[in-house]
Amino acid sequence: MLRLIGVSKKLGEFSLKDIRLEIGENEYFMILGPSGTGKTILLETIAGIYQPDSGNIMMNGIDITRSPPRDRRIGMVYQDFMLFPHLSVLDNIAFGLRSYRASPDETRKRVEECAELLNISGLLHRYPATLSGGERQRTAIARALVIRPGVLLLDEPLSALDVKTRYMLQEELKKIHKVTGTTIVHITHNFEEVFSLADRIAVMDNGAIVQVGKPDEIFRRPGCAFTAGFVGMDNVVPGESRIENDMSIIRSNGMTIVSTVQMNGTVNACIRPEDILISKTLSYGHENVLAGKVERVINNGPYYRVIVHAGVQLTAILTRREVVMSEIKEGATVYLSFSASDVHVF
Repeated sequence: MLRLIGVSKKLGEFSLKDIRLEIGENEYFMILGPSGTGKTILLETIAGIYQPDSGNIMMNGIDITRSPPRDRRIGMVYQDFMLFPHLSVLDNIAFGLRSYRASPDETRKRVEECAELLNISGLLHRYPATLSGGERQRTAIARALVIRPGVLLLDEPLSALDVKTRYMLQEELKKIHKVTGTTIVHITHNFEEVFSLADRIAVMDNGAIVQVGKPDEIFRRPGCAFTAGFVGMDNVVPGESRIENDMSIIRSNGMTIVSTVQMNGTVNACIRPEDILISKTLSYGHENVLAGKVERVINNGPYYRVIVHAGVQLTAILTRREVVMSEIKEGATVYLSFSASDVHVF
């Protein structure tokens, strides 16, 4: 449906570097990465605001690399909405259709359809200054959808909203994708949005794509140190591995970790903090059991981060109840346990 083949673009000191992506028809695809990594520039290059210095952009088998933005049938929604303040909600939504010279009857019909889909039918007479953040974002999405784009690009569409409105719009986006079948490319740095919406994701670092996969694959099986750190894989243990009895035996600083991922040589072993159990009594329910000393117990509101030194520093996430019931305190000797299948190796 949408293919980027070796797309590169230099803007000042920043560069997109050999971007290669294939995004399927009707797919909800997310691009994940920290601020300043080039996510917005990538979307704007797809939309035609920038032309790549090299590479090609294909849509439905047609090369659109040099096509002007209005000929691409690509809708784009920015983080800050970018509505026309002097136009009503109706006229904001209709703006794209009028540039395509749609008839007044067709324009009115499509505007009403999109307004109903976004639950803003009662706002068509209003102006942007009188709308809430969520209403402005719905209007911006309706304006992008009304042209019936082949691809809808969303530039962090939920980041400027309060928590309650953000959750509501997540559900709206899910419904829009289901009802319209539009291919959506959505950039974010919010992990909750990824698991709520994405079919697949790409991770960007410094203008390059470093990993592509389904959300659970990216979060549980990162392919490099950057992805591991960015998705909250706090425990990345470098070591030497050898395969024994179909298992990897990884040794690091006097500590041994067992993994079902088979790999020889110098590796990184990764364990998500929520997969580590902590107890003050020794238990052999998992393949990996390590003794250690609690260095810090950090209250993060709904959960606690417990940092333990067990040859190397490891972090576990526990609920408040688990911390209280197990009497986990700084300075205490504890046992960490986790399954071999929960240890990813790269």
